[in-house]
Amino acid sequence: MELVLGITGGVGAGKSRILEILRQEYGARIIQADQVAAALEEPGEPGLLALTELFGTGILNQEGSLDRKAFAQRIFTDEKALEMVNQVIHPMTWQRIREMIAQEPCPVTAVEAALFSEQSRSLCRHLVFVDTSEENRIHRLMEGRGYSREKCLDIMKNQPDREYFLQLSDYVIDNNGSLETVRSQICRMMEEVTNEIR
Repeated sequence: MELVLGITGGVGAGKSRILEILRQEYGARIIQADQVAAALEEPGEPGLLALTELFGTGILNQEGSLDRKAFAQRIFTDEKALEMVNQVIHPMTWQRIREMIAQEPCPVTAVEAALFSEQSRSLCRHLVFVDTSEENRIHRLMEGRGYSREKCLDIMKNQPDREYFLQLSDYVIDNNGSLETVRSQICRMMEEVTNEIR
């Protein structure tokens, strides 16, 4: 039986560190929801067709591709527009992920997404929250992406709070400590979840 884990957490939580351990040490196939969504927004793909129906062709550049930078600025300053995008793109993304998993079965698949919904709950056997302190998240974003402290706080305030993730998740990985500490938490989790499906 295939094990599908959903990996989530706020921006800067260090989800990529967890995904890399799962890939290297447990042979997990990694699927990142934002990459799947981006592929759906390419020319000729259903996501882009749906977005142009909603917002018109003004969201496209001269080549007919989505002008991602301008579009991102538009939707992140307009809550209603962002909600409309999510209502269209999220179901398509989860449907595509479902198809990818069905077409190429793998013993362990980790699906990383910033937001989970009922669709992800029906697909993933367990949801895993990567928990990291606000200060560590800010530090990682400033160091890794060159963001200002102000920009980090601005992005973070537009994401669900810690309580939302804790209520949603079956497992919590504390990603504030050393790599070894994180590895041992993942090891315990993987022992539990694989015992369940044996």
